[in-house]
Amino acid sequence: MNKENNYRLLSLDMDGTLLNSAKQIPDETAAAIKQLMKRGAEVVVGTGRGLAELADYREAFKGMNYGLLVSGGLIYDFQQEKPVTMHTLSLAQCQRLLEAAAEEDAMVHILTVHDSVAREQDIFHMEDFSMSVYQDMYERICDRQEDLNRYVQEHADEILKINLYHRSTASRERSSQRLAGLGMNLVLAEITGLEASPAGITKASGLKELCSLLNIPLAATVAVGDAPNDFEILQAAGLAAAMGNATDAIKEICDVVVSDNDHNGVLDVINRYFFTDR
Repeated sequence: MNKENNYRLLSLDMDGTLLNSAKQIPDETAAAIKQLMKRGAEVVVGTGRGLAELADYREAFKGMNYGLLVSGGLIYDFQQEKPVTMHTLSLAQCQRLLEAAAEEDAMVHILTVHDSVAREQDIFHMEDFSMSVYQDMYERICDRQEDLNRYVQEHADEILKINLYHRSTASRERSSQRLAGLGMNLVLAEITGLEASPAGITKASGLKELCSLLNIPLAATVAVGDAPNDFEILQAAGLAAAMGNATDAIKEICDVVVSDNDHNGVLDVINRYFFTDR
């Protein structure tokens, strides 16, 4: 480990960061993460994804203790297979999100601790929402529910986040304006996505909760990301690294910019700030 900086925790965004354009973890990066964990560092995925959406990466995450999931809404203990902390939307907020989606004919994606929920008619037409890269995964892992209003009523105390995927960025902007002021944290995601989490819940709030649990100072953390939903955690971490494919706004707030997600940017971070003895 880097004795000068003494970084003890590495938080990795997934899409656009740890995962390349083919949604795979490069072999070199996966090997470096395993070696880093063997050296005693805490490596966590800090992602907007829920637990169900990590199924394809179980082997790569073997040995990882915690996941900072659902954009900070869930800290999950992978070893004990149970939530550590979780934050849910209210029933009223969920219902308003469904209304906003209906007004824009948007795709609704609901995340609970264990489930990823969407309508079948949307799953099979994800290209309409600029989300075709995820279609194969959604077809395999989603719980298909046609009556989402009934679903949110039956799971009112379990919903951590709702994503709305729109048919255009203009449509997303209209939803964002309609939903402002309702006590939710709204963040732009993907090309047309709008993530809705409980007020105050971000990847940064999740990082602070996890660091408190592990007794690790924020100054001893490194966060890597590329997109607007990484903004707060990059500001909170001891060192912030932007991927080469990150938005300009993300690059501006980071301490360093590394290679893009198709050229082992995460490996750059590990080698530069953790494996200084190489």
